[in-house]
Amino acid sequence: METLIVERSEDGVVTVTLNRPRRKNAIDLTMWGELMDTFREVAHSRTDRVMVLTGAGGAFCAGADLSPDDVPDWHQLDRMQYYGWVGLALHEIPKPVIAKIGGDAVGAGLNLALGCDLIVAGESARFSEIFARRGLSVDLGGSWLLPRLVGMHKAKELALLAEIVSAEEAMRLGIVNRVVPDEELDDFVGDWARRLAAGPPIALQMTKRMITSAFSSSFSETLHWEAMAQTVTTGTEDTREAMQAFFEKRDPVFRGR
Repeated sequence: METLIVERSEDGVVTVTLNRPRRKNAIDLTMWGELMDTFREVAHSRTDRVMVLTGAGGAFCAGADLSPDDVPDWHQLDRMQYYGWVGLALHEIPKPVIAKIGGDAVGAGLNLALGCDLIVAGESARFSEIFARRGLSVDLGGSWLLPRLVGMHKAKELALLAEIVSAEEAMRLGIVNRVVPDEELDDFVGDWARRLAAGPPIALQMTKRMITSAFSSSFSETLHWEAMAQTVTTGTEDTREAMQAFFEKRDPVFRGR
């Protein structure tokens, strides 16, 4: 990996760090490809239970690298569709994904974070759909993700005015789940990641999929898929282990079977 650091722990947590700190982790063509490969690898791994996405050098991600040297010899439509496929690969990871935001998350960097399931920010983090300041429209799924988090009118305000939002304001709007002191960010996210990694993988995956699909499903469809999911989970070894652990007054050990 030239632009990413991928670290795996014994408890099933994989940490993916965007590693172009001199460019505030702006995503160049190499990083787009490495993100695609990494997201697909995590999605299909039997040992990765939780992914943490973060950035090196005091920033999360400054968006796509707009320097002339990074323009590939592609038609613009092909290039943008490729970037979109990276966002889709992140969206389709079946396991829980946490964005750990230290510093700026702007443009495609913000939308990369919005594609995660949970977002934890340090108190100095800043967020912006900065595209309009560059004469650009929103990409990497921002026009789909943002309204679902903050509502239609607020999403238009954030995208059209391209203002910079503090971590506290981002939490008030529903963009982030928690804001913690910068020096506590690693420990807080590490605790959440370990708790999720210790959870029942099959049940968590099915719950994530149903909640992600909630806005495009009817109530009757949702009830149907809930029934199907419960039918699957109640037949797993993990559910039997959870019931036995409950009666034995101990913590269950889930194996994803």
